[in-house]
Amino acid sequence: MRAVVQTVGRASVTVDGEVVGAITDGLLVLLGVTHTDTPELAATMARKVHELRILDDERSAADTGAPILLVSQFTLYGDTRKGRRPSWTAAAPAEVAEPLVTAVVEALRARGATAETGRFRAHMLVESVNTGPRTLLLDL
Repeated sequence: MRAVVQTVGRASVTVDGEVVGAITDGLLVLLGVTHTDTPELAATMARKVHELRILDDERSAADTGAPILLVSQFTLYGDTRKGRRPSWTAAAPAEVAEPLVTAVVEALRARGATAETGRFRAHMLVESVNTGPRTLLLDL
């Protein structure tokens, strides 16, 4: 499981002209899933994202109550080592990835986090205004 975590002043996901998820002053998380990921790893990712000390004064979303917008992003497992066309073979297929993305969101909410999402398998317009900017890659 791999995630890009960014601090944002605001972020939203729009599908077919409808805003399906939006936050202010929180974390935008782009989450990729690979074939070997498990529900246990999803719980670990949720904990790491929630407790990541990336906000002002080395605080976390768990400390501040900052909201999290989590968007599935299979392209985080794109392989560009050969040629000009990425290979997506390391990305888990949708039927494997979707329940694990859902598990991360549910684990965040179980921890008390405010968690918004995009829409799985939809063409999403993701908008964000980064603050800092602070961007980290979590690779579990």
